[in-house]
Amino acid sequence: MFFGNSQPESGDTKWRRQLDKFVKANQQELAALFWGLWLANGDSQGTVGIDLQPTPHFVYCPKEQIENLNIRVENRLQEILGIVENHKPDVEVVMIGIGKGEIKLIQFAPEPAPPICFEEVGKDVDGLLDVLEERMSEHFSS
Repeated sequence: MFFGNSQPESGDTKWRRQLDKFVKANQQELAALFWGLWLANGDSQGTVGIDLQPTPHFVYCPKEQIENLNIRVENRLQEILGIVENHKPDVEVVMIGIGKGEIKLIQFAPEPAPPICFEEVGKDVDGLLDVLEERMSEHFSS
């Protein structure tokens, strides 16, 4: 019995693997950015997203748009909506990855917690956006 992917990776799934690697490598900075944006806006703007097209950048995904998309895809995003609605921002990071006409939930509980990450990183939201978007451009161009 073989465990693993014997199929060659398609371009449609490559972005998901790359996003997972990026998130893992940048957890503290992403948690700091998430917390800084939460302090500034709460959830009034929606959920923070990473849009990979045309070049990687951060966006807000308004709840109404996620709900409308859920309706269009026959409620297959119901679980994502529940997680977005019930997450605890001082404990976990919840973002949405957008790529290749698909979305992917990004969820992790960093150590230390997001508020402490924000303090320890020592950058404001604009500085974090600049650093992370530059890292994304490098990461996703390879």
